[in-house]
Amino acid sequence: MTLLSKHILLVASSAIMVAATSSFTLDNSIRPASEVARDAARKPLEMVTFAKIAPGQTVVDMLPGGGYFTRIFAQAVGPSGHVVALVPRQFAERFPKARTDIEALAAEPAYKNVEAAVRGLGDVGVPNSVDRVWTAQNYHDLKNSQLHADTTTGVNKAVFAALKPGGYYIVLDHSAAAGSGIRDVEKLHRIDAAVVKAEVTAVGFKFDGESDTLANPADDRTKLVFDPAIRGHTDQFIYRFRKPD
Repeated sequence: MTLLSKHILLVASSAIMVAATSSFTLDNSIRPASEVARDAARKPLEMVTFAKIAPGQTVVDMLPGGGYFTRIFAQAVGPSGHVVALVPRQFAERFPKARTDIEALAAEPAYKNVEAAVRGLGDVGVPNSVDRVWTAQNYHDLKNSQLHADTTTGVNKAVFAALKPGGYYIVLDHSAAAGSGIRDVEKLHRIDAAVVKAEVTAVGFKFDGESDTLANPADDRTKLVFDPAIRGHTDQFIYRFRKPD
């Protein structure tokens, strides 16, 4: 096969993957109305496409909150796929509702392919067994002063180990001012995107792409993310990292 032929085949394969993912539609009848109402701001179909989530995959939704993306990924991977809603034990102990909400979700008949898991921060999954690890709006929480300073390094290494070669780690979070580092992680619940990129690539990941789908230039990044003036519409970055083959 010539180099040109390989390039054409690669482009065609990529187009098929994007087309297949983009054609995914949500069954909103099995989703809480409160979550459906958030779709305009959170853009779930675009998120599924960017994460390259497809039927049959195993996806870990790390720190899933109330399960907004867990429900979406469960539909995207289909009955042959598997979604692990992973609540770190340290967070479950501090916020019991984080555990009970996910366990209730996994018990729903519509989400038989969802597993509610409470594990230590260093336990993401069996090595080389996961296709995608996703974490949304909470990487900054791993910088909480109550946790060890090297917590994110340990978590990123665990994610790297759990992913299959060629698998993806997607990090979505609220943007802090450029150059601010981790200054605002507790005060504003924001983090400098450059910190995330540096930390994740330091453990072996290759930066694979970013999306400005949730960018909001009107957010000056100085407000607490729960401030009514900006809540639900913060400027957010989305990074995709790839584990080398």
